[in-house]
Amino acid sequence: MLSSLLGLFEGLTALEATVAVLVVSVAAAVAMEFIILRIAYRYVSNTATEYDNIVISSLRAPLVITAALVGIYVLTQIPAVRASVLLDPRVLDDLLGRPSLSVIILVWAYAANNVVNRIVAAVNEEGNRFDFAPVFSNVWTLAVLVGALGTLLWLWGIEITPLLGAAGVAGIAVGFAAKDTVANFFGGIALYFDDTYKLGDYIVLEDGTAGTVIKVGVRSTTLLTRDEVMVTVPNAALNASKVTNESAPQSRRRVRVPVGVAYGTDIDAFEELAVEIALSESLVLDSPKPRARFRSFGDSALQYELLCWVNGPTRRRRAQHELNRALYKGLNAAGIEIPYPKRDVTVRDASGSERDGTQEHSGSASRAGGPIEEGIDTEERV
Repeated sequence: MLSSLLGLFEGLTALEATVAVLVVSVAAAVAMEFIILRIAYRYVSNTATEYDNIVISSLRAPLVITAALVGIYVLTQIPAVRASVLLDPRVLDDLLGRPSLSVIILVWAYAANNVVNRIVAAVNEEGNRFDFAPVFSNVWTLAVLVGALGTLLWLWGIEITPLLGAAGVAGIAVGFAAKDTVANFFGGIALYFDDTYKLGDYIVLEDGTAGTVIKVGVRSTTLLTRDEVMVTVPNAALNASKVTNESAPQSRRRVRVPVGVAYGTDIDAFEELAVEIALSESLVLDSPKPRARFRSFGDSALQYELLCWVNGPTRRRRAQHELNRALYKGLNAAGIEIPYPKRDVTVRDASGSERDGTQEHSGSASRAGGPIEEGIDTEERV
């Protein structure tokens, strides 16, 4: 392609070729800025997505700079120009040819990194279930950096084979020295591809630590607990342990409120009352409908469980608090007994007669005959 392009300038003098190349370069840059990009902006402004706007805005500078610098590189390759200048052709390449290509490579590397990171950020802001983890941005930045560096070394004729060998040895040494960091890095990548959690999810770790994911980094994940304490957990530990994501696959969560009623209670009336109390609570969702379930016959009560749903795992404790208050008030108002253990205390003296445990001992008996041997029996009743 370059040879065919250079063939267009055959038969021209050095001055004519220089003027022609500069005119074409400037014209291409101006056309790219004021015609092509403006048409592209006008087209993407009518679309529903913002991703195409990000691509066009990120590629604007590389396209214009490339259109301008390609002309300089082509100018250094025209035989008439190379023969007419006082500099050696190799020096001409080192001063103008390779630097222009190097700038183009750096500009495009920056644009490629910028456009991907901006698209990842835009997808994350949408709160999509299949969003990109922030660790992807870090991996992409590293890949672009390595690719741009390798291309520049190849462009300037620097042999990279010894560098690759040295990099391999250094990589082994770094792997042993920073094995925890490497494990956390690959643990974060595994968590991303497994879609274990995303920003904003409420997760519970195997040791009981629970919180909302507020940051996913290359080395660790940061949680914000309900006590507003930030907990940083290494990605390798998360990858090797059990993680319960209470925000997936949907945000709603079930609330279980245990309650006991006395034997002899009209269970139909109680179940209807419990469901009405749950429906009247603003934190409880109307669908799925709340239900009261008879779980077991307890020692002193009929054991029930009120089941309902709330919109989010962080609302369960508050909903349980409000439902407990409402159930206590509602059952008292309806005359439904909430049983609890009661104890009768019987006091026996040495003669075997019984007295009420709440009665005080006679002071004269203590003075006349010394201490009275007494036993206290407790009998539990409901």
